[in-house]
Amino acid sequence: MFGNCIKNVRTAAPLVHNITNYVTVNDVANILLACGASPIMSDEPEDVEDITSICGGLNINIGTLNQRSIEGMFRAGRKARSMGHVLLLDPVGAGASALRTNTAVKLMKEVGFDVIRGNISEIKTLASGSGTTKGVDADAADAVTEENLDSAVAFVKGFARQAGCIAAVTGAVDLVSDGKSCYVIRNGREEMGKITGTGCQLSGMMTAFLAANPENKLEASAAAVSAMGLAGELAWERMQEGEGNASYRNRIIDAVCHMNEKILEEGARYEVR
Repeated sequence: MFGNCIKNVRTAAPLVHNITNYVTVNDVANILLACGASPIMSDEPEDVEDITSICGGLNINIGTLNQRSIEGMFRAGRKARSMGHVLLLDPVGAGASALRTNTAVKLMKEVGFDVIRGNISEIKTLASGSGTTKGVDADAADAVTEENLDSAVAFVKGFARQAGCIAAVTGAVDLVSDGKSCYVIRNGREEMGKITGTGCQLSGMMTAFLAANPENKLEASAAAVSAMGLAGELAWERMQEGEGNASYRNRIIDAVCHMNEKILEEGARYEVR
């Protein structure tokens, strides 16, 4: 199942417009190239509508937003929606400030998204319209564990129904739901949290998977999550003595670059609830 999704990305090579944060923009571009897609970046309000019109998907990440980029997000989002392109929102740090929270909530209401991908604290903030996070990281008290998995699955399903989109909550255990079914994905390594940008990279890659698999968005979203986690596992196995998180970042991108249908099918670890 998941193997077909990555095959379609490499076949279709979708162009993805990213209004993303300047901390991780280069890594987002490289992960998109690694999975077989093409990246383009623009947040200038006078530029974004033309740029998004030539793309197949739009990835909006609020990690380093400002008033100019916020205007660009709304203009690009409305253009993408009018053209039937896939849209993804990554509400980085929602709950850390009123500007981030209010912008994400307003984007949800006025633009609408196919997928919202974030950590559990960010998604809880969007569900309630307010909340707190530990910077851009999930609060430890919110973490999805095997012990609270049933309630977490119920929450994610409920949020997906409430928001009218696919909800992807990533962490130690990843949950991807359309409100009816929920993929529980157990790929990945704890060390991925020590690298800035693995979540941002995933959002870019997930947008490509959605654009290449428009008729099967839930499975495409879950496949992207699994592929990123599996890349983290494969990259860790290849780490050499003396290497650290900078090398690990590069090895993750390399693992995505070399991933194919067979590797993803055999390495994906998930169940559907």
